[in-house]
Amino acid sequence: MTTLALGAVIAVVTLAVLAIGVPVAFALGGVAAIFLYWVGEGGELASVAATFFGSLEEFTLVAIPMFVLMGAAASASHLGSDISEAVKRWLHPFPGGRVLSGIGAAGIFAGLSGSSPATVSGIGREELPGMLADGYPQDMATGSLAASGTLAILIPPSLTMVVFGIATDTDIGRLFLAGLVPGVLLLVLFMAVSLALLYGGRERFHGEVRRYSLAERLHTLPRLLPALAVVAGVVVVLVKGVVEASEAAGVGAILILALVVTLYGLRQRGHLFSILRAATRESVMILMIIAGAAMFGSMLLELSIPEAVALWVVDMDLGRWTLILWINVVLLALGCFLPPVAVILMTVPLLIPLAVDAGFDPVWLAVMMTLNMQIGLITPPVGLNLQVVHALAPAVPRESVLRGAWPFMLCMAAGIVLLCLYPQLATALPDGLMGPAG
Repeated sequence: MTTLALGAVIAVVTLAVLAIGVPVAFALGGVAAIFLYWVGEGGELASVAATFFGSLEEFTLVAIPMFVLMGAAASASHLGSDISEAVKRWLHPFPGGRVLSGIGAAGIFAGLSGSSPATVSGIGREELPGMLADGYPQDMATGSLAASGTLAILIPPSLTMVVFGIATDTDIGRLFLAGLVPGVLLLVLFMAVSLALLYGGRERFHGEVRRYSLAERLHTLPRLLPALAVVAGVVVVLVKGVVEASEAAGVGAILILALVVTLYGLRQRGHLFSILRAATRESVMILMIIAGAAMFGSMLLELSIPEAVALWVVDMDLGRWTLILWINVVLLALGCFLPPVAVILMTVPLLIPLAVDAGFDPVWLAVMMTLNMQIGLITPPVGLNLQVVHALAPAVPRESVLRGAWPFMLCMAAGIVLLCLYPQLATALPDGLMGPAG
């Protein structure tokens, strides 16, 4: 069997194992062990345990549970409600202001949580019942929430960018900056689409008659500014290279935890235990996926699969943009079934060499991959954000949520096209503030 044919067999077996419901970490690690045993006749299995534990020894990985803890602390408090209220008071005069405030609040909360489902839950607990009570269409209310929650994996500090940076040894501060402009652009596109869909329909919605004075608008800001200052500080010190990602994340987690304890009174042992339990569960899941993916990547390298795929692509002479088109198709397909972290760790060993050889910037590739995975967070059959929205509003069918999210998914697709046409959208800010990548 040729190396390329062996790679195809590995891909089919891996997808089949994932399709039957095996957790991602065990699927990747198990497939790696099986093929190492089969091809190496048992001789290569000695490296499996060393690879599994060795992949978790890097100190930078400490950043992952710390960023997760930041998101868990923010989600457990009423910070999401305060953000929603503050944004609502500023955007209320616009037609459909409640939808706009939900999108804007999700964009701000995204910078605190770094997790898409956590953002949907943190903002949706306050905004979704209010939108439905005010008479907004079910599909628009739920679809806008599901879509705007995906901004959490793009707007810094994004947990997905942290994982990409660790997996590819790319500067995390540079990745954070790369996601900022596309994230803000996508946020503006979401709001513009909402205005277009809801324009002229203000009279149909209840609860739209309240007018807020400037003093009322400013009243909510003091509770938000400390948390936003912490997030901004984390990004700034990473961009300036003052500290490593793990150190910045650790300080950020402690400060956010201190804020929710002092401002929101989460002092009881049960509250703190719930925050730590949620952070531990998600962190362990991600770290297990990292370890399983490290075994999978090591197996691919041991069997020379990436080299064979690269030679095959060169022989096909696809061209740079045809290659990117196929990469997008693969990412969209995988994103429908797997969480973003798993997609990154599975595909990076193959995609990074191909993209770099074709002349693409890895930082740009990270943003493009993230935009693809944002779509995957909404699309069936998995659709993590669909599940969270349905849990918040069980009476709303999933079909309605998906129907309402379609216009925003088209915005994400437009973002991918714009990023391909103008790579500077992702690279100009990090290059301008940090200098060209070495």
